Amino acid sequence: MCSATMAALRAAVLAVLGLRLGCAAAAVPLVIWHGMGDTCCNPVSMGYIKKIVESRIPGIYVLSLKIGNNLIQDMENSFFMNANDQVREVCSQLAKDPHLKGGYNSMGFSQGGQFLRAVAQRCPSPPMLNLISIGGQHQGVYGFPRCPGESSHICDWIRKMLDLGAYTQAVQEHLVQAEYWHDPLKEDDYRKNSIFLADINQERGINETYKKNLMALKKFVMVKFLNDTMVDPPISEWFGFYKSGQAKETIPLKETSLYTEDRLGLQEMDKAGKLVFLGVNGDHLHFSEEWFYTSILPFLQ
Repeated sequence: MCSATMAALRAAVLAVLGLRLGCAAAAVPLVIWHGMGDTCCNPVSMGYIKKIVESRIPGIYVLSLKIGNNLIQDMENSFFMNANDQVREVCSQLAKDPHLKGGYNSMGFSQGGQFLRAVAQRCPSPPMLNLISIGGQHQGVYGFPRCPGESSHICDWIRKMLDLGAYTQAVQEHLVQAEYWHDPLKEDDYRKNSIFLADINQERGINETYKKNLMALKKFVMVKFLNDTMVDPPISEWFGFYKSGQAKETIPLKETSLYTEDRLGLQEMDKAGKLVFLGVNGDHLHFSEEWFYTSILPFLQ
């Protein structure tokens, strides 16, 4: 038997043996982005999530994003670093990480959810496979009932800035929460002056690249906290919002122009079964380990 035939036979035998031995493919890497006032590595938040994911998916590579040179900068940047600059920084981090070359899953908490959606829309390489948004405000917020550290002077200062003028250039450029402030009473101001959310939500025109990149996701999972007292309105976590012109009645995603006009591809994704809406009892980012294992972990495996 010639050497070429022997080599082919040997390769086939090894392949069969590998299948019979149950050789598993490497776990898909996971990228995590924390929310407002948090850090990449807080042992009771993102550090904890990283730990339990690693315990359930052996060998998985988990990158918990840090924006800045240290944890203090990471926390401060969640309030004061322009969201577009943060997204650019993360896109750079992901592109340079050799573990992510083949693609990755992503999981964002609170504002980290919408920021990772911006990554999916703006930076398709390396490819994001699944996006899990846990409490992300995809239609923005109109109200700031509380924030981490209720007695913190930072929270008081943010409320003051939003009251003075969320859509002024100075506030937009330097206050993260203003960049996803969505005033249903001032829709024109929002569309014209919002430097982040109005862009990624296609409020000023259709960026076909954004649409194409988001539609490339396998699954877009949105988790809403059913007793949320931080996000106003909570339905923003499922891409719904206040009906335009008032701030009492809310409408679901399917009744928004974003969906009916399919400006972002969400209608097509919905019809293809790519959108997943999950509800969990509890206040903002309050969930049990058991719920996380049964509801979220399957999207990471």
